[in-house]
Amino acid sequence: MQLETYISDLLYRYDCVIVPGFGAFLTHRESAKMHSSTHTFYPPKKVVSFNEQLQNNDGLLANYIAEVEKIPYATATTNISNKVKALKSYLVEGESIEFTNIGKLALNTDGKILFNPSNHINYLTDAFGLSHFTSLNITREVYKETITAVEEKTPIIFTPEKRNTTNWLKYAATAVIFLGLSGFVGASYYKTTIENHNQLAQESANNQLETKVQQATFIISNPLPAATLSVNKQSGNYHIVAGAFRVEANSNKKVKQLRAKGYKARTIGANRYGLHEVVYASFDNREDAQRELFKIRNSHNSDAWLLIKALD
Repeated sequence: MQLETYISDLLYRYDCVIVPGFGAFLTHRESAKMHSSTHTFYPPKKVVSFNEQLQNNDGLLANYIAEVEKIPYATATTNISNKVKALKSYLVEGESIEFTNIGKLALNTDGKILFNPSNHINYLTDAFGLSHFTSLNITREVYKETITAVEEKTPIIFTPEKRNTTNWLKYAATAVIFLGLSGFVGASYYKTTIENHNQLAQESANNQLETKVQQATFIISNPLPAATLSVNKQSGNYHIVAGAFRVEANSNKKVKQLRAKGYKARTIGANRYGLHEVVYASFDNREDAQRELFKIRNSHNSDAWLLIKALD
């Protein structure tokens, strides 16, 4: 079983893929960046890491393998367990394990798993088709220095010119006085007109407002009884999956059974394999969904698993 192939497929859609009994491959988004010395621009990407502490089976990997290979969920779980035993034996013997397009794992002197991620694939679907590129140095400062040097060396010559300014200065002074008096008179008239207009408009608005208030008071004197609507619509991208059915009628039947037991069950449509998925409930954050998943596994369905999916 090519376990790394299934892990790689899931890393495109999920931030955490747990290999039961072995560890979890995690991803976090890294923004676009530029290398200061090489002037190389790198697109945003998902950085893969490994956490040996997360080993509890959340059902994601086993359910995906069962759907792809068309085998029962229990068989997929057993195959994963056998694969993990083989991987651990290789590590104990001092060998390193390389997962294609994911990274290399090896044991250190303390017996802990060290992970060296691979950079061959970018698991961030938003950055699909983007690659790094190198920019040439910008030399605009050199041109600026050249222009400055030329300006400093270029002589500037002023040629004085005699003009007869006595007559036109007299006319200009007279025109300024005339325009000033005209502007003062015009401004006063304009201000008075505006104030009168505003006062008339204010009185008209007050009269209309008083009439509308009286009409509104008369209409509200016999108010209709208020109607209360209660809408309870589930939302969130974290779904606890109860099962997936090839026949849609079976998924609707499963929803009725779960609702009879008090769960807020519903269908969320068909997955890419044509199976109609039924969920116990949906949540806005992973912590609440994880707590509810543990309760459901302990009390009702040990095969329930967490699906992270944005619904339209």
